[in-house]
Amino acid sequence: MTTQHTSDAELAAQPAAYWTGLAYEATLSFTRSEQAERGFTQPQFWLLRNLSKNDISPDGRGMTLPELQQAMSSYIRPEDDLGAEADVLLQRGWLTLDTRGRLWITETGETARIGLQRHSPAIRARIHQGIDDADYVTTLKVLQQMIRNTGGTLP
Repeated sequence: MTTQHTSDAELAAQPAAYWTGLAYEATLSFTRSEQAERGFTQPQFWLLRNLSKNDISPDGRGMTLPELQQAMSSYIRPEDDLGAEADVLLQRGWLTLDTRGRLWITETGETARIGLQRHSPAIRARIHQGIDDADYVTTLKVLQQMIRNTGGTLP
């Protein structure tokens, strides 16, 4: 499918799943490429976020790899190897591993998480370039309605 010389009526007839799939793959690939250029992977960032009491973790308690896998189940990709990603963060000193197999974020890891998070606005800006906030909000509302229409659940 192409958008070249496609009328609004023709676009309206095209399948949403096709376009949302393309958008998902393109934005995810772009985000991961941008993060890799900055020296980290998206799963590494998620590990730090899920272990930080200042971010996703509700209590800052350490977690095992299976617990982290479960916590990230809605967004981790099949090709993501959390064990290998955690090993990199252990080598960097951003995580520690206790005798019960729980990973913990270190002070150095928390500082790194904050630094990595500073890249997010620039990545978002590139993705949203040429799209005003009102159009973006409308798009999200349309997608949410499609989810409701098809029996899906919203977060």
